[in-house]
Amino acid sequence: MTSKPKTFQELINGETPVLVDFFATWCGPCKMMQPILEVTAKQVGEKVKIIKVDVDKNPLAASSYQVRGVPTLILFQKGQILWRESGVVPAHQLTQIIEKNVTKTA
Repeated sequence: MTSKPKTFQELINGETPVLVDFFATWCGPCKMMQPILEVTAKQVGEKVKIIKVDVDKNPLAASSYQVRGVPTLILFQKGQILWRESGVVPAHQLTQIIEKNVTKTA
């Protein structure tokens, strides 16, 4: 039994926090974020969903959250922005940010 994929809005409005990586395929720092996100996903497990949004393929999503530079990371829960930052964020720092914000709101 497969459920239909959730839309971006459904994901970020849900109970489970979602870390969104706004990126571009041509962006060097964005490529550096990929292994960092993989490490972070292993560390935080089921607490947070991590999704990637290509700003060139999804300009409306990027502009609606005033994403001016890539990579931009935004942590959402129940439609609220809990945290955001542009640029490369080290895995240990990203994990701490998620732990701090998610435990606070969960």
